[in-house]
Amino acid sequence: MKQSVHTDKAPQAIGPYSQAIVANGMVYTSGQLGMNADGVLKETVVEQAEQSIKNLMAVLEQAGSSIDNVVKTTVFLADINDFAAVNEVYGKYFTQPYPARSAVQVANLPKAAKVEIEVIATL
Repeated sequence: MKQSVHTDKAPQAIGPYSQAIVANGMVYTSGQLGMNADGVLKETVVEQAEQSIKNLMAVLEQAGSSIDNVVKTTVFLADINDFAAVNEVYGKYFTQPYPARSAVQVANLPKAAKVEIEVIATL
């Protein structure tokens, strides 16, 4: 059984998908861009990374979880040269034991964003 998660504290889905799905004691989030709930994309990669994580926190909270329960993250970067800057922001929110993580450069992100982050967390 799966349950859709929705919060007004994060940007609304821009397609046929849920902000997150809860299934079997796990929360699977959709990727979050660095835009606020009103859909305004932040300017710099640091600002976008910060907002992306804040959006994830709002979705996780709505699902009954938290950033402390994240077990896996995937970071999508428009430019891999931004890895260090995003990593610095990331380190402010995730604590030991750190989640497993993948970070990849992609050709493009929606809305011409610089970063998108998705997570998997326990309830």
